Amino acid sequence: MQLPTEAELEILNILWALGPSTVRDVHTASEKETGYTTVLKQMQVMAEKGLLARSEQFRSHVYEARIAKEQTQRQLARNLVRRAFDGSAKELVLGALSSQKVTAKELAEIRGILDEYERGSR
Repeated sequence: MQLPTEAELEILNILWALGPSTVRDVHTASEKETGYTTVLKQMQVMAEKGLLARSEQFRSHVYEARIAKEQTQRQLARNLVRRAFDGSAKELVLGALSSQKVTAKELAEIRGILDEYERGSR
């Protein structure tokens, strides 16, 4: 699968949050000041690339993400680890933790996830 661009990822995030939506729904939810026709064209291209599925059974076309958010995140992370961190998951985690403030709650959740990985349950 082809990795989504930053603009495509914004649209995917909106669709993951809203579920199947029209172009108007996505345009309204977008935080960028992008014109409606730009969003329409982007979503049409994404459908051609296989990132979105389009239903034509309604008056307005309804789009939805073809790939789950978690799968896309794994593919993006794998690509980032390979390209920017020389294949090191440890360096990725260190980079992420040092790039912004992490709450105590988030650190506890990360520790719990690491414990699960050690036990082999993930």
